[in-house]
Amino acid sequence: MLFETQDEVAWRAHIRDLRATDRQIDWTAVRIDTLCGRLIQPTTYRLSIFVPTPKPPDPGQGSAA
Repeated sequence: MLFETQDEVAWRAHIRDLRATDRQIDWTAVRIDTLCGRLIQPTTYRLSIFVPTPKPPDPGQGSAA
């Protein structure tokens, strides 16, 4: 998770700033969630990045011949 808040204005500003300044974020791997709390809890805004599962090492690589 990169950012979480219950303030919608701060949420939108943070995303706008990231898009303008952070060129390392792969926006195709970003997940944007709005968790609606209804009347019981306030709405929460969350920005996350998917992290791929690392591939296991190839058994044939790295062995001394």
